Amino acid sequence: MNDTNSLPALPDRLAGNPRSPHHVAECFEHEIGIVFNGKERFDVEEYCISEGWVKFPSPKALDRRGQPLLMTLKGTVEVFYK
Repeated sequence: MNDTNSLPALPDRLAGNPRSPHHVAECFEHEIGIVFNGKERFDVEEYCISEGWVKFPSPKALDRRGQPLLMTLKGTVEVFYK
């Protein structure tokens, strides 16, 4: 199916927002899985492995541009291709 040699290396920090300087479009061509504190999360917008945090959108709160506010949780972050 997919050749594992063709997958780009996952960076230490990655953001889903294309306006972010930490967005790498090549990584999003494949499905990414994120395990945070032993549980897989599907709502992560940004992560940092070395600092041990994930950011996910708030369910109701919006910033002044109408984008959801990002909440941060700290813990163990593991990232992999599905």
